[in-house]
Amino acid sequence: MVRASRAVASPGICRRLVRAGPAALLLAGLALAAPFSAPARADDANVRISRQPGFVYLPAVLAEQHKLIEKQAKAAGLGDVTVEWVNLTSGAAGNDALLSGNIDIVDSGSTNMLLLNDRTRGDVKGLCGVGSTPMLLLTRNPAVKTLSDFSGKDKIALPSVKVSTQAVLLQIAAKKAFGPDGASRLDPLTVQLGHPDAVAALASPQNEVNSHFSLPPFQQRELQDPAIHAVLNSYELVGEPVSNAIFYARTGWFTRNPKLSAAIVAAIDEANAEIAKDPLQAAKDYIAATNDKTPPETLVAIMKEPGTTFSTTPYGIMLQARHFYAMKTIKAEPKDWKDTFFPIVHGLPGK
Repeated sequence: MVRASRAVASPGICRRLVRAGPAALLLAGLALAAPFSAPARADDANVRISRQPGFVYLPAVLAEQHKLIEKQAKAAGLGDVTVEWVNLTSGAAGNDALLSGNIDIVDSGSTNMLLLNDRTRGDVKGLCGVGSTPMLLLTRNPAVKTLSDFSGKDKIALPSVKVSTQAVLLQIAAKKAFGPDGASRLDPLTVQLGHPDAVAALASPQNEVNSHFSLPPFQQRELQDPAIHAVLNSYELVGEPVSNAIFYARTGWFTRNPKLSAAIVAAIDEANAEIAKDPLQAAKDYIAATNDKTPPETLVAIMKEPGTTFSTTPYGIMLQARHFYAMKTIKAEPKDWKDTFFPIVHGLPGK
């Protein structure tokens, strides 16, 4: 295995290298190691990555199935790297696993990263974007047409209450609907439930959970039931993509693994290129990997929806950070999205 220097490129250098593309980053990583005679430590030979269910994680699914991280790591001179993928049902579970040292990278919504970034005083940061897809707030209550129609009779399933991307967007929507003091008005109606369980709850008229702030492809599956309808579309709400899937890690891991970090970003870039080149094949690969029952043509249609973006560029970070700060969920307000991401992606047009 090639051993890499402890030295890490400065943020300025990283920005220029990111603009030049992942290949330049990887080659530069090799070059950085050469001039130093100080004791060096190789990047880790094993990386553990968590992932949640949902089509927004498509690039990560392809990276696993096509062993793209292993491929990019070998191209960077790291030799054989073992990638362990851990399936979790919520970002909260991912955060717990990250802080306890049971995983190295979380693939979850950006709100979960922002929460840990604040609580660890910057120790946890984003590595790169993965995907953005519109999310629909669905209900089987025929009386609910707008947010104002929800009452104590309703229960809204979210992957995590108050801190998930869906929870934040629900609060932003409530603030628009009910005024500056109304952001938390619907919070008492929310319950934490993983997407697959929420789908089952909505399908059962006897279940007290009758609403779900969903995610593709679950929302498409739910809407096949004529008793279920949409109340809110996240993309229409904010008018821009929001990264509901990003990779994030602890600073110690990133500093110890400069070449592996670059290889992981390059792998997601490669997966995104595969999606753009052949969306139908990417959809079929997703179905084969997850045993999802959604027709591949439906998944291709999701890829073409406004607000669906598979990219290492992070989107909607400051929108969510400002909301968290206003709600006093975080103590410090980031001044720029780059404050919450590692330098490896600072050259990208995030927001």
